[in-house]
Amino acid sequence: MIRPRAATRNGNGPPLFFRSPALPHLESRRASHSRACYRPHSHPTLSIGAVDGGASVFSGAGTAPVLLRPGSVVWIPAECVHACNPLPGRDWSYQMLHVELDWLRTQQPELAALAGNARSSDDPALHAHYCAMNALLFSAATPAAKNEAVLTFLRSFALADATPLPSVPVKGRVDPRLPALLDWLQHSARQDVPLDELAARAGMGRYQLIRAFRNATGMAPRAWQLNRRINASRRLLRDGRSLAAIAQDQGFADQAHFQRMFKAHTGTTPGHYRR
Repeated sequence: MIRPRAATRNGNGPPLFFRSPALPHLESRRASHSRACYRPHSHPTLSIGAVDGGASVFSGAGTAPVLLRPGSVVWIPAECVHACNPLPGRDWSYQMLHVELDWLRTQQPELAALAGNARSSDDPALHAHYCAMNALLFSAATPAAKNEAVLTFLRSFALADATPLPSVPVKGRVDPRLPALLDWLQHSARQDVPLDELAARAGMGRYQLIRAFRNATGMAPRAWQLNRRINASRRLLRDGRSLAAIAQDQGFADQAHFQRMFKAHTGTTPGHYRR
């Protein structure tokens, strides 16, 4: 677990992370005066973000961008393709919480059922509640207290007056040949599979497959595979695997390639994320 030093903010240095072996279902990040920009990506977790300073542009997959201002709190469903980046030439400060859905289903099934709708709120009270919850995560409080703080906040957000945000996947637009291919990629393929091979396995043409992939996931096949490998790399880094071993295991050209792609998707280096 990485705790903030002295003050709760980290200036314009690298982001601070909260992780704990006692709470493997939670991860939190704080970043101050950041200019890091992200490629469109998704997480396997429910993600809750808060803007503390500056401004950010939230963009979904092929949707109009939404401006987020200080005090905005955003609920991002698992697998929702998005990017939150500062305005050109500006920096911003933010917090981001990731919650594993399997844990949430065991604790609050009704909250897990609501996790599929992207939305944002500008309620100052909700932002203050988020800040207090996240400060508790970075503190020496007990794991039980931290779990309860997260659940209490999620219940508050679920009841808040929030604005829907555009997101994917869009129900009813998934080609019936695609789920089996996605399942195979998720559980069997560690390296990028060429488009021709994917199309043949799905029984589709190349461009037909690209359209189906975008409709179902918000990404083209290659981008989706890279995003999956980055998420897998995050898990391996948390387990203490070496950068070289992860780069080889996940099919990156070399360790330098892995570092570039990881930073483009997460806003930090794999070495800092692992520490």
